[in-house]
Amino acid sequence: MPYELLDHIDDPRDLRALARERLPLLASELRQFIIEAVASKEGHLGASLGVVELTIALHYVFNTPDDILIWDVGHQAYGHKILTGRRNTFETNRQFGGIAGFPKMDESAYDAFGTGHSSTAISAALGMAIASTLQGNVQRNHIAVVGDASIAAGMAFEAMNHAGVTDANLLVILNDNAIGIDPSVGALKDYLTSVKEGRDPRRNNLIQSLNFDYSGPIDGHDLPKLIDELESLKIKPGPKFLHVTTTKGKGLQKAEENQVRYHAPGKFDPATGDLLAANESGLPPKFQDVFGLTLLELAEANEKIVGITPAMPTGSSLRFMMDRFPDRAFDVGIAEQHAVTLAAGMAARGMTVFCNIYSTFLQRAYDQVIHDVALQNLPVIFCLDRAGIVGEDGPTHHGIFDLAYLRCIPNMTIFAPRDEAALRNMLYTAQLGLDGSIAIRYPRGRGQNPDWQNPFKKVPIGKAEKLTSGERIAVASCGPIATNVAQAITLTSNPGDFAHYDFGFVKPLDLEALKEIFDQYDAIVTVEDGCLAGGFGSAVMESASQAGSNILITRIGVPDRFIPHGTVAQLQELCGLDPKSIASVLSSL
Repeated sequence: MPYELLDHIDDPRDLRALARERLPLLASELRQFIIEAVASKEGHLGASLGVVELTIALHYVFNTPDDILIWDVGHQAYGHKILTGRRNTFETNRQFGGIAGFPKMDESAYDAFGTGHSSTAISAALGMAIASTLQGNVQRNHIAVVGDASIAAGMAFEAMNHAGVTDANLLVILNDNAIGIDPSVGALKDYLTSVKEGRDPRRNNLIQSLNFDYSGPIDGHDLPKLIDELESLKIKPGPKFLHVTTTKGKGLQKAEENQVRYHAPGKFDPATGDLLAANESGLPPKFQDVFGLTLLELAEANEKIVGITPAMPTGSSLRFMMDRFPDRAFDVGIAEQHAVTLAAGMAARGMTVFCNIYSTFLQRAYDQVIHDVALQNLPVIFCLDRAGIVGEDGPTHHGIFDLAYLRCIPNMTIFAPRDEAALRNMLYTAQLGLDGSIAIRYPRGRGQNPDWQNPFKKVPIGKAEKLTSGERIAVASCGPIATNVAQAITLTSNPGDFAHYDFGFVKPLDLEALKEIFDQYDAIVTVEDGCLAGGFGSAVMESASQAGSNILITRIGVPDRFIPHGTVAQLQELCGLDPKSIASVLSSL
C-alpha cells in the first residue's frame, strides 16, 4: 500500500527534513508497514511495534550513523532498518539471501554493532565511546537502546559499573516494556515497576547510584516528549540513562493483549491480528514439547527434579512444569551464567537438575559449565534446545558449536537423540542418576513420530545402534540428521553397500562399534548437524588414529564458516547436509 511519508524516507536525512508535527503520521505509517510485512513474511513483531516512536525520535534527534546507535536485543530494530535504506528490501527480511533479522555490521553503516544475543550493547557502546575520545572526537553520541528485559543480565550491569567511573559520552535508553519473550522476572523488574508507579524515592535510585544522570520514566509513545528529552540529553556530558516505558505490540490490539504469542507470531491477518490457522492435528510433536511434557511426567514421580531456564519458559516448554510445580521450576531471566551455577548449587545439595538453555546461549556460560559443574563433577542435566541449524534467525542463533565446545570437557556426557523416543528415554535415564553431567542436544522444530509417549526405557550409556546393514561403507550419523542419511542411502544406486549407525553418544563414543566398523568396512562417513571442526567426525578420526586404523574417513557437517539465515532446508543444502548432497558423497565413494 502507498504511504504518504514513509515512501519518501530512504535515509534518516529525509526523516530529519520533516516538520515535527508530521512525525505522528510517520509513526502510524511505519507501524502499519511492520504489521503488513511480518503478517505475510513472518518474523519478530511485538518488540519493533513497541519502539516505533522511539526509533523515529532517535534518528530525528541524533546524526546517525555518525552518532552511534545500538539496539539490544536486535529484534527491536525492524523500524530502524526500514528508516535506514532497507524499506524496499524489507520483504526479504530473514529470507535466504535477504537482509538479516538482527542488526548486522556488514549490512549497513547504520548497524553499528551486531546484536543477536542480548545485553551486549552497553559494553559495545562504551567501548566505542572510549575509542571516540581517544581518537579526539568527544562530541559523538553513543546510544544503547536496551529492551525486552536485556537490562537484567549481568553483563549489562558490568558495563554500567565501568561506565559510571568514566566520562564517556554514553546514553543508555531502557525500553521498559516489562517483558522479554516471556514476562520479565526478578527483583530488578519489581524495582523498575515501582519507579514507573512513582514509589521509588530519588535518593534511592539504583541507576544514579552507578553515577549515571538518570531521567524518566517517560512515555515512549509520546513523540514530542521523547524528542524534547533526547535533545536535552544530546548535549549533556558523561554517562546518561533514560527510562522509557513502552507497550510491546503497540498498535495491534491482539499483539498488545497476548505479548508472548505475538513476539514472533508467524503469519496473521494484518487487519485483525488473527493468526492464520494451521492444521496441526496428527503432526509429530515439537522436540521442545517432548522435553517439557516428559519432564513434567518425570517430576510428578520424582520430587527431587527441578527445572531451570534463562528467560525461555515458553520456548523451551519448561512452562508445563512451571504451571504445575511453580516452586520447582525457575525462570531466572536473561542470565545464562547464573542459570548454570544455580543448577550446580542445587545439584551439590542432591537435587536432580534439568537446566534447559538454547545451544547458542549456552556459549555465554562456558566457564560456568567447566568451572562450576564439570570440574566438581556435579550431575547437572543440560538440555540444549535449538541445537544445529535453526533457520531464519541466522548465525547468532544456529546451535552448531555445542558438540565441539562440550566434547573437550572432562566429566561430560554428550547425547544427541535421533528422534522423540530417544529424547524421552534419555530424560528418563538421566534422572535415574549419572556419573557427572550430561548435555542432551536436540533441534528446533518437529520430530518424525506422532506416537511418542510410550513406556520409558533405560538408555545404555555410550552405546551406538546399527540401524541398517550394508556391505562396504559405514555411515555414522549423530542426532536427527539420521533421517536425512536414511533418505540419502535410498537415493544411491546401490543402497546395500551402506550400513547406517546411529551414534547418539558423542561422548563417550562406542569404541566397540567403531572397532567393528574399522575392521569390517572399506570406509566410514560421519554426518552431523554441527561444525566439522572438533565435532563428532573429529572424535571418530581421533578414535581411528588411536586404534591404528587406516580406514578412509569422510566427514559431512557444517563447514568452518558462519552460516547465514534461511530455511533449514536451504541451509542444509548449503552445508551439504540435505539427502541429495549426502547421497552424492556416498555415491562418490
